[in-house]
Order: sequence, then structure tokens, then C-alpha cells
Amino acid sequence: MSGDGVERYLRLGLQLDRHVDGIVDSYFGPPELSAEVKSAPPANPSDLVAEAESLLGELEDGWLRDQVLGVRTFAGVLAGESIPYADEVERCYGVRPEFTDESVFAAAHDELEQLLPGDGPLAQRFKDWRNSMNVPVDGVEEMVTSLIETGRAWTRERVDLPVGEEVVLEAVRDKPWLAYCRYLSGYRSLISVNVDHPYSAFDAAYLAFHETYPGHHAERCLKDQLLVRERGLMEETIVLLPTAQSLIAEGIATLAPELVLESDGVRIPGVDLQHALAVEQARRPLAAVPLNAALLLYETGEEPTAVQDYLERWALTVADAAHTVRFLQDPTSRSYVITYSAGRELAHAYVDGSMERFRALLTEQLRASDLTNIRS
Repeated sequence: MSGDGVERYLRLGLQLDRHVDGIVDSYFGPPELSAEVKSAPPANPSDLVAEAESLLGELEDGWLRDQVLGVRTFAGVLAGESIPYADEVERCYGVRPEFTDESVFAAAHDELEQLLPGDGPLAQRFKDWRNSMNVPVDGVEEMVTSLIETGRAWTRERVDLPVGEEVVLEAVRDKPWLAYCRYLSGYRSLISVNVDHPYSAFDAAYLAFHETYPGHHAERCLKDQLLVRERGLMEETIVLLPTAQSLIAEGIATLAPELVLESDGVRIPGVDLQHALAVEQARRPLAAVPLNAALLLYETGEEPTAVQDYLERWALTVADAAHTVRFLQDPTSRSYVITYSAGRELAHAYVDGSMERFRALLTEQLRASDLTNIRS
């Protein structure tokens, strides 16, 4: 694709962000392009739809076309198009959301009953078990910092990270997410941890490896080095939430903690790691509960209170159910929820125990179809 087509794509993404702050997860492309978009009045969403349609008509099948289709779809939502939720998700991310039968969740509950014996409801026993590993709020940053170093060491043994890469950690409050990695360019990322919520030591490990090494930060700085700087693929200088790029990114980041924690020699202070991993494996099918909740909210038309009840029943995270509903109602994340469960499933099937495949996820410009074709 010509540089003009890539520039048009970058411009479209930056213009979308003028309407919904946060659609651009990170941008480290030409600064003059960003400055030009910011200095001009926001483009009408219908004009963005027309421009995206025009660009789609010029693009061959490939990674960039997948991205522009996501942009066009989201611009259509902003322009007031009535798109069924499942169609919106599929056009953005390249996979169609499917409702998981509750019998799958019930089976997971049965397994957890054996792993978390005792009196009272399973949700309370799960909460008590997780709370037994809780980290004091004023100790979260220190623990996450230590775990980041564990993840960095694990990753460096398996892939050559760019020289000088680093992460900066900050504590935040009142956010619709638990943690966030924002790539700042120059192989640096800002990791924001929402300390409004309690974290167990095991949760903190998942958070650290998901957001940093070998998750989001590792992927972004490696692709900056190998795809942008070495190969000149400037389309990789923008990270857009409502696109297939995010499905792969979350697939990597959701798989990352499993790879680290299941390695020999990894220890988490205060955690019986073998038991914790068994609980996490049993809980894994419950990762589809939020996607079911989104389908109930947007396809079936359930009220948010009913969706919260559904989450409390099946996800076993009563305290987080309201937070999840808030996440599903946020314009930047209502469709994004599919990236966690479907992204992890696709990444896991693609890697299939091969570290070479995981390195490919971190370093190559793969499409969602590259992963779905492996699964099929």
C-alpha cells in the first residue's frame, strides 16, 4: 500500500479520537499529522465513514484493510448507524461473538467447588480465598514493580528486547479498567494501576505480566523496533481499540501470565502457586461470562441491573460485577470485551505450546484470520 493510504489510515484513527477520547491507545507516528488533526475542528462522523469507505475500496485484502474496516465500523456507530451488536463486533475484530451456554459455567463452578471447599456460597469462598492473598493498597506498587522484573527476566530469556526499553508505573483511581498500558514511544510504556480495587498477590502477578512482560509493553516495543524502525511499516505507529489489532494484542497479554506462571522456578510471595494455577484453570471458562453479559445487554436488551445479577451469579466476582457493567457501557470498551476471551482462545490455539509461535505473535504483523485459520 502506498504511503498515502497509510497516512489516510493514521489520519482517520486520529480523527476518531477527537470524538471518543481513548480510541487511540497510542500514537507515535509523524507528530505533524497529529498536530494537524488536533488543530482542526473534529470531522463529521459521516465524513469519516465516507473516507473509510473510499480507502477500503482501494485496499487489497490484508492487515491494513482489516484495520480500516474496524475504523469504518466505529465511525458508523458514531454517525448513528444502527448496526446489530454482533455485526459491529465482527467487523471491528474479525471474530463473531457467540453466546456460551451456561452449562459450561456450571461445570466450572463444580470444579471450583472441589478446589475451594468449605461452607457458604461458592462466590464467597472464592472471594475469601482471593482475599487471603490480598496486598495492602500501599503495597501494590512495590509488589507490581517486583513482578515486572520477574516478567522482564523471563521474557529476555526468550526474545531479544530492544536496548533501553522500560516501563513507568503509576497508581490511579476512578477508572473503568483495572490496569492500562499506554505505549509512549521510544520503547517506553506507562503502566497505570487502578488502586480503587483490592488485588491479591496472584491478581497482581497476572496484572504485571499482562500489561508489561511478555504482554502489552513487550509486544509494542518489539513491533516498534522490528516493524516500524526496521521495516518502515508506519501503520504500526497507531494502536486503535476497535480493531483486529486489539484482538491480537489482548490475546497475547491474556496468554502471557499463563506462560510465565507455569514455568519452572517462578515464585509469587504468599501464594501457593500450584493451587492458584489449578483454580485459575478451573475458572478459565468463566472468562466468557462478560461477553455473554454484553450480548444480553446489547442483543437481548436486558437491563443493566439484570446483567449485573448475571455477572454476580456466573463470574464469581460479586464486588466487580458493577465495575464490569460500567466497562461494558463505556463507548471505548462495549465491543472490546470480546478481545479478552476470544483473543486468549485464538492466541492459545495458535501458540499451542510453541515459543516460536509466541515470538511470532510478539514480533510479526499477524491478522485475526491468521489465528482463526490455525484454530479451524
